[in-house]
Amino acid sequence: MKAKATKDSGLETLSGVDGAFLNLETVATPMHVGSLHLFETPAGYRGSFFNTVRRMMESRMVPVLRRRLAALPLHLANPVWLQGEIDLDYHIRRVRVPAPGTWAQLETVVADLHAELLDRSRPLWMMYVFDGLEGGAKAYYFKIHHAMLDGQAGVALAGALFDSSPDPVARPKVARKAHGADAQTPGTLALAAAAFRHDAAQYIKLVRELPGVVRTLAGIVKSSAGKSRGAAGTEHAPSISELRRSVSFGPRTAFNVAITPGRGFATAAVPRGELKAIATANDASVNDVVLALCSGALRRYLKRTASIPRKSLIASMPISLREQGNTEMRTQATLSLVSLATNVADPVKRLQAIRDSAGATKAVARSAKSVIPTDFPLIGVPWILGALASLYGRSRVVDTLPVLANVLVSNVPGPPVPLYVGGLRMSGYWPLSIVEHGVGLNITLMSYAGTLFLGFVVAKNALPDPRALADDFLAAFEELKQHMQKPAPRRKSAAKPPGGGGKTTRLRAGS
Repeated sequence: MKAKATKDSGLETLSGVDGAFLNLETVATPMHVGSLHLFETPAGYRGSFFNTVRRMMESRMVPVLRRRLAALPLHLANPVWLQGEIDLDYHIRRVRVPAPGTWAQLETVVADLHAELLDRSRPLWMMYVFDGLEGGAKAYYFKIHHAMLDGQAGVALAGALFDSSPDPVARPKVARKAHGADAQTPGTLALAAAAFRHDAAQYIKLVRELPGVVRTLAGIVKSSAGKSRGAAGTEHAPSISELRRSVSFGPRTAFNVAITPGRGFATAAVPRGELKAIATANDASVNDVVLALCSGALRRYLKRTASIPRKSLIASMPISLREQGNTEMRTQATLSLVSLATNVADPVKRLQAIRDSAGATKAVARSAKSVIPTDFPLIGVPWILGALASLYGRSRVVDTLPVLANVLVSNVPGPPVPLYVGGLRMSGYWPLSIVEHGVGLNITLMSYAGTLFLGFVVAKNALPDPRALADDFLAAFEELKQHMQKPAPRRKSAAKPPGGGGKTTRLRAGS
């Protein structure tokens, strides 16, 4: 259900999913996502990159960035969004990277910034523009709370902020009010009325859609049964039995523990065209190949630091529920589980096993898409979720529960064309996402202008060396290419981001 603003108050209600991201947040588990952006600069560039970025944000302050929370007393229900003015002096900061400003040092600074909670008394986003990068490189890190948008909405936001040409068309400057001119925070009765209206609408919707939910689930079971008997017309039917075979509780690993606030971050990049060629040769999708490479990286990392479990690791993978053309700035996704086939040594056979597992998961999600909720009533629930999140963070609880997923993996389709800020071309676009108690590793991928950019976010106490894992991913990419059943002509090696070879590698702008 789309978040709606009431005509009399201007309040905008949160969906149940977005509210959950707020209620599950703790000091050890911030619920914001982010991205690191690198820009090419011409020889002899003397402009102020900070001022360029600030002008961009000032002239394109879209409504989602003006949202701030208005909370209900005692956390009786979710807070609501209220539009207000922005203090850019607070939200846009300059950060100096320690000398000599290598890529490894930048990754460390970004990791530390990603570990910090956002201030809920202000709009839930921050931007950090970096000074002191080696070679005069220009970059910034942007983070925003997951309650405000999901990965696809983030891509839509980037489209609203960036230019698609080095010669941008001038946009009219957005008029700003003086400080203190924000709309007055509504009273408790207005907030409670908005919350109860939202939940009443959700209860009515659940009752109306219940028959359709039953029919859809019955259809999935019937189609799966028909497929197992080889009935005609069931080639693409979801297979519950395949899901049952390929997905179960995962083995416990060193990164499936209660996590602490410290974060680590590493980057990598590979040409998307080469991934597509591998996918085509194996009747798979690019996402299947990505999962296979994540699996290969984890096998290498575990073999070096511990041992590879006999049971396959399980990935939790978001599936978008957005309709074509939907650019609403809110979360519209659900989570699925996919076997990573880490118990299969051969990289090609591993890819094929992942293809079958992911295909079954996607088929079920596709069939059930219309009945998977992204909104639900939450009166009285927020304080319970907060208490459960705090309880779950206690290590003894995490250690006693089965491992539902070992790693979070997300693949977000990004802009296919180059983007610009003040005429400077963006050459790198690395995403950062969330880790949680019991899942201390998140691998998020963003496709941009023909390259797949990877962000490895870890809890330091669970996985101390994310750079080693990023290098393992690139090694798994080379291994898979070498083991292809029908080797393709020799291609250039996978493109690494600056610093991809280790902590001593120098940073080069635009690499």
